Amino acid sequence: MKIGVYKVGMASPSDMSEVIKLLDSGEVDAEDIVALIGKTEGNGGANDFTRAFATLSFQLLLAERLKLPLAEITKRICFVWSGGTEGVLSPHATLFTRKAQPSTKPSPKPSPNNGQPRLAMGIAMTRDLLPEEVGTLAQVNVVADAVRAALAQAGISNPADVHYVQVKGPLLTPVSIADADKRGAQLVTRDPNGSKSYARSAMALGVAVALGEVDAAAVDGAAIARRMDLFSSVASTSAGGELTNCEILLFGNSPSASSDFVISHGVLRDAIDAATVRQVLQTAGISGDGALDEAMAARVAAVFAKSDISPTGRIRGWRTTMLSDADINYERHSRAAVGAVIASVTGNPAIFVSGGTEHQCPPGQMPIAAIVRV
Repeated sequence: MKIGVYKVGMASPSDMSEVIKLLDSGEVDAEDIVALIGKTEGNGGANDFTRAFATLSFQLLLAERLKLPLAEITKRICFVWSGGTEGVLSPHATLFTRKAQPSTKPSPKPSPNNGQPRLAMGIAMTRDLLPEEVGTLAQVNVVADAVRAALAQAGISNPADVHYVQVKGPLLTPVSIADADKRGAQLVTRDPNGSKSYARSAMALGVAVALGEVDAAAVDGAAIARRMDLFSSVASTSAGGELTNCEILLFGNSPSASSDFVISHGVLRDAIDAATVRQVLQTAGISGDGALDEAMAARVAAVFAKSDISPTGRIRGWRTTMLSDADINYERHSRAAVGAVIASVTGNPAIFVSGGTEHQCPPGQMPIAAIVRV
């Protein structure tokens, strides 16, 4: 398996100009595109329609290039968007391509990359979830099954070699709430924005169970969005109204992969933890104590992080107003802060930073992963 990683800037959720350049130049073959992870300039809330707008824009372009119906593009390519590019964060998309390695007869020649682990990726999608399943044990279980399938597809035998699992799934909308009411189904909440926390929690616990980070027996309905001592250190989950199923992108390193990249991960202890950003990059082969020079920065293909604030609202003992600001939601504050800290190290503001870390690392901490060109 050979994974390609291509980052493109976007002037708007419908701007396909940089993608078109990649396709027209032949640098990227539309046939090879299997997934996308990106940031849009919406508010990141339940009513953020920029995510669906961006998805449709990509789908229309790729349907035209591949001469396929729009519905077929939805089946073959995984689209993961996070809304909210506060502060210095730049709207962008990271495209992933995948090529199968040509089969060869056994020979004394060394394995790809002389057995050095390289970036591998697995993709899986769950069935559609009913509104009453969002944020429940049912969602935990379907995500866990899909993560196991993605792990097998990636060719990764040891879960310890997994560094990043991005899951995007549905939240509750006024339409889905009305549908549940019509059938007399019970929901975890009637608040669309409040449902994000439950959905993110269930998906993160699904990752933790599948990778053996949490004992499945410890996870029940009462644990979701409550028992924060149960968590995954590699999960990154987001919820949006544009989906009815969950899409899973699993990344790790495998000696059987032949890509030009490696991935590493770490845990930010707070929103200003630049030291861990540098440590994650160093693990992937990028050296430097401060901001990266131009050559090193060019090797950083993508950075993915979550953002949050401790339950106390404090950072290293100092009070912040993130949790008490009535004008700006704390997720938007934290995305801006974490994005600025990471960009100060990488020198590039096109970073994927998503809010809300329920069951993704201990409370107040945040996962981060970096894909680096070897």
